[in-house]
Amino acid sequence: MRPFVADVQPGIHALLTTHIDWIAGKCVGLISHMAAVDSLGRSTAQRLHAQQECTLVNLMGPEHGYFGNATAGEHVKNRQHPTLGIPVHSLYGKTRKPSAAMLADIDTIVVDLQDLGVRCYTYVSTLRLVLECAAEFGKTVIVADRPIPFPNTIDGPMLNPDLASFVASMPMPFIYGMTPGEAARWIVDALSLDVTLHVAPMQGYTRNPNRGCMPAPWIPPSPGIVSWESATCYPSTVFGEALPAIDHGRCTGLPFQLIGAPWMDGIAISAALEERNVSGTQWHPHPYHLMTGDNKGALVSGVRFVVSDPNSFRPAETCVAILDVLRDLYGRDTIWHDKNARPAFFDKLFGNTELRESLVDGQPPAQITSSWVAPMAAFAEQRQRALLYPQPTS
Repeated sequence: MRPFVADVQPGIHALLTTHIDWIAGKCVGLISHMAAVDSLGRSTAQRLHAQQECTLVNLMGPEHGYFGNATAGEHVKNRQHPTLGIPVHSLYGKTRKPSAAMLADIDTIVVDLQDLGVRCYTYVSTLRLVLECAAEFGKTVIVADRPIPFPNTIDGPMLNPDLASFVASMPMPFIYGMTPGEAARWIVDALSLDVTLHVAPMQGYTRNPNRGCMPAPWIPPSPGIVSWESATCYPSTVFGEALPAIDHGRCTGLPFQLIGAPWMDGIAISAALEERNVSGTQWHPHPYHLMTGDNKGALVSGVRFVVSDPNSFRPAETCVAILDVLRDLYGRDTIWHDKNARPAFFDKLFGNTELRESLVDGQPPAQITSSWVAPMAAFAEQRQRALLYPQPTS
């Protein structure tokens, strides 16, 4: 069978070929999920379990669970793997970090997670806790690397430490432009962790944000990220988790690619956003049925957005543009004072209060985003030390 992309291989390929010595004779714990597959679609757990060079002792799953079917925020229980016959420990249940008991029988922790490079998508928080635990218990960590939709993009507000949480655990911008392996290198440096870290790099990869860069078939890393396109749109519409008056396509075939509500006019919103010239995007009226919420089943005049140029697309700026247009068209109270609004969770998602306060006050989008420029530039310089891959040549 031909590989998914012949010239690009995920990090697990390098680990099991070039760097097999890293796990030779080791007892391994794997932090992963069913989205982590090689170019032939075989799961990382399957590949490691079949290796004679090492012993796969247990699996540990992040938010959404190892099997990837738990909803956002849903606690996951421990269980036994149905075919491998080894424990599957939850890192999103009674604990969010590996316990001493989970690590007692292993030498090495392998992390293979399909992440997005978005701070509120909690796999980077899990990665931080894993690295901290490994430092505490003297375990080696290997990150098998994978691509993200935003390898070149830094965008959005920095974290206010007073609002640190599991959806905002690291002092980085909302979009931080690092693959999981690069993020691990950055975390170790930023937190001065005394831990042995190896990154098994992707082979043949350049910092290409297009869907074609994928070295393996896409399997949803969580129920709402059904496609590369949903992953790309996610940070621009995830605000719907905190502002449920605005649906973002949950349980449709286009999650995070849609916005809709019974009071919306998709034609007017699309036209307003096109007039804003939101960088790297196109906007289209898109009627659809709401699949969740108080108005479930209603046919609404929604909007679908497309990332037409991933290199110029700015997800956080796009989020600001959407919320500013909706406020202009429908008023502050419709957006921010709905009975189900969760302003405190909005602040958690974006890691500060200033963004919400500025949007509520009607500050111009350019004024809001200008406050991010200097912190992003400082982060970009610091981030440079963690990067592993070149830019595409064309």
